Amino acid sequence: HWPSEDVLAYFCLSHADMFRSKRILELGAGYGLAGLVIAASTDAEEVVISDGNPQVVDYIQRNIHANSGAFTETRVKSMLLHWNQEDVSNVLNTFDIIIASDCTFFKEYHDGLAQTIKSLLKRSEASEAIVFSPKRGNSLDKFLEKIKEIGMCFSITENYNKEVWQRHQFFLNGDRSWPNYETDQFYPFRVRITL
Repeated sequence: HWPSEDVLAYFCLSHADMFRSKRILELGAGYGLAGLVIAASTDAEEVVISDGNPQVVDYIQRNIHANSGAFTETRVKSMLLHWNQEDVSNVLNTFDIIIASDCTFFKEYHDGLAQTIKSLLKRSEASEAIVFSPKRGNSLDKFLEKIKEIGMCFSITENYNKEVWQRHQFFLNGDRSWPNYETDQFYPFRVRITL
């Protein structure tokens, strides 16, 4: 998995209160680490862990089943979700919080990702998307242009957690455990998106 996924899961664990009694969607989840962390360590009402690859969604479902004993009252399910999917009417305006990690990598998916976030967030002042993503050249900036273009707001934070920032500094200053570390490719910025 990508470093951004670890950081997103750590963020979710560190901010468990923000998920209490909320409906959560993880986009482009891969194996669903962050969604599983929320389901196991918060009192979320529901966690939906999604990806666009059917095989990956099968893995997510297996992970949900394997960890089901840790979820207490939280409903947890997997979902096949393509960002350019025409019919998502069954989940429009549904989610209080949408999370994602390193999903801005491919510029050809920016439109679909931005529209998906806009259409699936609840129409309320409290709803938000939390995206952790490296800059990767101008990819993150281009995605944020799309967010602004479709009428959503965003804020971007570079230093959002003392522990994550210290590890970033160690890697930058030649920590040999990650010899090819580059900020542009690996360090995830925290982006908060609202309607």
